[in-house]
Amino acid sequence: MTKKIVATFSGVLLVGVFLIAFAQDELTPQEQLGKFLFLDTNLSTPIGQSCAVCHGPAVGWTGPDEPINAAGAVYEGAVAGRFGNRKPPASAYAGDSPILHYDGTKWVGGMFWDGRATGWTLGDPLAEQAQGPFLNPAEQNNADAQAVIDKVLASSYAGLFSEVCGGDGIAVQYECIGRAIAAYERSAEVNPFTSKYDYWLKGQARFTGQEQWGLSLFRGKGKCAACHAEPLFTDFTYDNLGMPKNPMNPFYDMPYNPDGESWVDPGLGGFLKSAGYPEDFWGPEWGKFKVPTLRNVDLRPTKKFVKAYGHNGYFKSLAEVIHFYNTRDVPGAGWPVPEVAANINTTEMGNLGLTKGEELAIEAFLKTLSDGWTP
Repeated sequence: MTKKIVATFSGVLLVGVFLIAFAQDELTPQEQLGKFLFLDTNLSTPIGQSCAVCHGPAVGWTGPDEPINAAGAVYEGAVAGRFGNRKPPASAYAGDSPILHYDGTKWVGGMFWDGRATGWTLGDPLAEQAQGPFLNPAEQNNADAQAVIDKVLASSYAGLFSEVCGGDGIAVQYECIGRAIAAYERSAEVNPFTSKYDYWLKGQARFTGQEQWGLSLFRGKGKCAACHAEPLFTDFTYDNLGMPKNPMNPFYDMPYNPDGESWVDPGLGGFLKSAGYPEDFWGPEWGKFKVPTLRNVDLRPTKKFVKAYGHNGYFKSLAEVIHFYNTRDVPGAGWPVPEVAANINTTEMGNLGLTKGEELAIEAFLKTLSDGWTP
């Protein structure tokens, strides 16, 4: 069921048509504070950009602007003409990501596409991620944490902020902001588990023959479940899919990108290198990006609405992504060269031998992962 919500925060009118019903009385005070923070367009410099600008519920809490998705897929920050380098990942179903760590065979956890919100400081990667965009010059562009706190203290929900966050001190209050947003992003409002798949798990829905076949392929021949583990459809690890560059990425033209069109996104490997790890740690991770959840992977406001997929938004449809996984390494398939040629996953994708019908079946199953399904 859709529900229109009209709310005023800090004098800014926010109007949206959400596929997930919003009910304030079902949120804890911390979650409600997080919701206010998530939707507040005054918490940027200049004002106008909230978290929801890049993480819209109608599209599964990722990029909600169709023209942007159809092109570079990277969203403009609060400062006009200033862009980051990656498409926004989904902010839902991410709360179980552990603190970034090496488990002896692979890196697991953290937040952002490259894992740089490690959880090493707050013990919660999601809370650390929530703090990041406020201070990123290519996103909400605040000078410092105090600037964010001052705006919250001047907002219409300042009383709730004081109630939830209490203590004095910039670090304490800014940590509380991050934890409140993380609490909202973990709430049932953002993670309702109301897809057809969820009702099927509870025995309250039946898959079509094609959807059931797609699930079997997802778990078997398609090798999807190797990384997209049920029921969250991610294992919080990192992978290089051999994805091509997105030539429309606006970051190539940014003045703060000294490499211009030759820039290559190093992903997790780049973060580990910047964190001071030796090459034998970061080298094998070069070009790897966090495995995203597939929940809401097809959620969109209209059937023809264009979403972008992959860390750089190169792919524009589920069918295209599945076909790439299936045929990337097939001679004559025609895919462009990968952005990073090292560390490519060749054991779980590339030449799966799926037929067109099998590709369509997997796509049909993935469409059962959209929230808001009515039994």
